[in-house]
Amino acid sequence: MTLMENISEVTEFLLIGLTDALEMQVPFFIIFTLIYLITLIGNLGMVMLILLDPRLHTPMYFFLSNLSLVDCVYASAVTPKVMAGFLTGDKIISYNACATQMFFFAAFATIESFLLASMAFDRHAAVCKPLHYTTTMTSTVCALLVTGSYFCGLSQSSIHVALTFHLSFCRSNVVNHFFCDIPPLLDLSCSDIYTNEIVLFTLASCNIFFTLLVILNSYLFIFIAILRMHSVEGQKKAFSTCASHLTTVSIFYGTIIFMYLRPSSSHSMDSDKVASVFYTMVIPMLNPVVYSLRNKEVKGAFKKMVGGVPIVDPQK
Repeated sequence: MTLMENISEVTEFLLIGLTDALEMQVPFFIIFTLIYLITLIGNLGMVMLILLDPRLHTPMYFFLSNLSLVDCVYASAVTPKVMAGFLTGDKIISYNACATQMFFFAAFATIESFLLASMAFDRHAAVCKPLHYTTTMTSTVCALLVTGSYFCGLSQSSIHVALTFHLSFCRSNVVNHFFCDIPPLLDLSCSDIYTNEIVLFTLASCNIFFTLLVILNSYLFIFIAILRMHSVEGQKKAFSTCASHLTTVSIFYGTIIFMYLRPSSSHSMDSDKVASVFYTMVIPMLNPVVYSLRNKEVKGAFKKMVGGVPIVDPQK
């Protein structure tokens, strides 16, 4: 089936959204507007802080700045349309806009999982092999890890979008969700979706289990190294550097596994929507908060910037 044939069947989709209750439209609009503003300010602020403070020009903060950019993009792929729906009541999204939204969300959500794995590898190198850290986490290695994360995310998202929008949508154009995610669109197709389901489950499983394996393996060796430390202060410092990352990993992977790796028979759209709110809106908002509140270097750089104190490169 060609793209033009598919468009002739369905030219737009109707997103049901989170609720039809009229009395909840304005409160939800206010809540999600605040969440989105905090997400943009927090993540873009984190990027600017890392760029401006030479003391934060390290591999860990290089990954964190990319994580913040990714959070901004995939939150922006979903949240503005949801806000517009609450404000105007217009929940129509065009065929091409739906495909674009799915592409950016799927790509950058996947990129985030690989960035979290890269950050775990970085923490492993810092805690377990501190004397070799500078030779292990070189600028080339960091660039390759980030480039690989983007490549995996963009290529896999292209596969999902191509397979999904190759289907025939002739049953209905009503999407029982608040954005164009893959599972609710598959429910609308009158084509055979077996291949799509296999590809979705396979790629999601490989991504989640591979990145989780890297993360769990890294933290296993980190905890062993911490337990071997004789200094209590050293143990506290090591735990502190890992706590923020572990918090982000727990929230992100918990909701992703709940959403995509359950049997289709156990799916409930209400519970799926709640989980989706977490990983599309809440997690991108929480990441900069988690990393700033639990990180003395970030808090110190922020205080100096706000207080007007010149930021001096310690290497000069």
